[in-house]
Amino acid sequence: MTSRDSDAADDSGAVSAETDAGVSDRREGPRVAVFRPDDDRLAEAASLLEGLEVVPIPDPMLAIEPTGERPRSDAEYAILTSKTGAELVGNSGWRFDGTICAIGERTARALRGEGYEVGVVPDEFSSAGLVATLRERVPGRRIEVARSDHGSSVLLEGLNAAGAYVHETVLYSLARPADSGRSAAMAAAGELDGALFTSSLTVGNFLAAARERGVEPEALDGLDDAVVGTIGEPTRESAEAAGIRVDVVPEAADFEALARAVVSRLDR
Repeated sequence: MTSRDSDAADDSGAVSAETDAGVSDRREGPRVAVFRPDDDRLAEAASLLEGLEVVPIPDPMLAIEPTGERPRSDAEYAILTSKTGAELVGNSGWRFDGTICAIGERTARALRGEGYEVGVVPDEFSSAGLVATLRERVPGRRIEVARSDHGSSVLLEGLNAAGAYVHETVLYSLARPADSGRSAAMAAAGELDGALFTSSLTVGNFLAAARERGVEPEALDGLDDAVVGTIGEPTRESAEAAGIRVDVVPEAADFEALARAVVSRLDR
C-alpha cells in the first residue's frame, strides 16, 4: 500500500518511559502501545487507556512541522482533515467565506473552537467519506484542501473525478521523532500486549524504528502475539502489506472506538 492516508490523529508526565528492550512499565496490566503525536492527543489517549485498566505505552511516531503556508481563500469549498490543521489555520488568521468541510467531528470541533463555521461533516470520517458526501455538490466548483504532506490521494483523486477544480495546500509535514521505537523494542522482547495504529504513516514509522534498532523481524513476531488494531481500511491494508496481522478495525474511524475494541480483545 503506497497511497498516503491520515484518516482520522504526549505523555505529559502521566506515563513513565523506559525505552530499552527487556525493560517495561512496572505497573500491572496489559501494555498497549499508542503512537499519537506528542501533544494533547497523546495525553488524552494515555488517560483513556488508563481508564480502560490497561497500561499505556506512549511512543509518538509523528512529529508535526508547520510549513507556514495558508490555504487559499478564493475557493467555494475548503476541506480540513485534522485538528492540527484547524489550529494552524486559526493561528494564521485565515478567513474563508465559502463552505468549510471537516473530515470528522474532532476536526469540526477544533475548527469551531477557532471561530469557523463548519458546513459539512461526512457520516464516514475518512477521505472516501468526504468524497461520497461532496460528489454531487462539487462539479465545476473550486475546492481548497488544506492538510499534512501525507494526506490520502483518495481525496484529491475522488474530487477531481467528480469534476471539481482542486488545489492542495500543505500546512505541515509529519516526521518520525528521533527517539521513537520504545514500543518496537518491547514488541521484540515479547512485552507488548496491544498496538493502536492510527494511520499508514504510524505503521511505516513503527517498522522504521524497529529496523533502526535492529529488531524488525522480532518486533513483527511480537505483534503477532499482541492484539493489533487500525483506524480504517487504508491503515489496515498498509499494516497487512507490511506483514502485520490486524485483529481489529472498528466501524467508526475514531481513536476511542479503536482503543475500546482492542482492549476488549485482550486476555486479562
